[in-house]
Amino acid sequence: MNEDLRKDIELFSRYMALTGTPTLEAAIAPDPQLQGKKVGIVNGSSWITLFATYFGRKILPGVKLINVGNEAVQLNFMDAHRKGLPCPPQINIDLFVQYSEDLVRLYGVDAILISCSTMNRATASVREAMKKHGVPVVQIDEAMMEEAVLAGGKILVIATHGPTVGNTQELLRETAERLGKQVSFAGATVEEAFHMLGRGDIAGHNEMIAGAVREAQKSDEIAIVVLAQLSMAVFKLSYPDPVREFGVPVLTSGETGFERVRSILKQRAAAV
Repeated sequence: MNEDLRKDIELFSRYMALTGTPTLEAAIAPDPQLQGKKVGIVNGSSWITLFATYFGRKILPGVKLINVGNEAVQLNFMDAHRKGLPCPPQINIDLFVQYSEDLVRLYGVDAILISCSTMNRATASVREAMKKHGVPVVQIDEAMMEEAVLAGGKILVIATHGPTVGNTQELLRETAERLGKQVSFAGATVEEAFHMLGRGDIAGHNEMIAGAVREAQKSDEIAIVVLAQLSMAVFKLSYPDPVREFGVPVLTSGETGFERVRSILKQRAAAV
């Protein structure tokens, strides 16, 4: 067997070991309060499903994850951003409501997670639609923003995808206002890191983000770093201890977002 075919087999083997194939049976959850739980994940594109599944499996072991995502949603908000139109477009928000309805009606999920930072403007509409079902809705960045605001000091918000920037900064401002806190933040957008990610250069992607942190620290007294997109959570694979490396915490939604889902599922199980 040639080397390329061997690598292809390894790729499919590792991918399937992570995702598995659909089954009606529930996996054994180490935490009894999570046993039999089902989480619907509404993604902004199809490719990010791998990231949602990876971090979901790590933080919600045994929980059934049901992903939905449409690449046209991301292409549409990218096009709107390029043209200076409202981002995300209303059709995208309407689709996120529909996807959430589908997850509840098709398989009765216990919670909805909106994994897309650019689509955080859809959260209010999805929550309103889910009220009649009694299904909680988690926006993946909310817990991360709360932690950053409550930490105090200057926040460095790093993004790698232009359409995400405005909505992420708006969510940060809204979070500070809701918590009654003043917030000071600096922003950095590292578009080349996003292109590296698309080429499969995860290490290069992570080094570009690390460089943005170090560059910001030269001119600002940064207290905490927020990585604006779920895809950026792979940064922790290269830098699992950012406090030791950079002297400040680095928050990712792949960790804090799924931890928020875990907390909500456990609270609801305890109440029952």
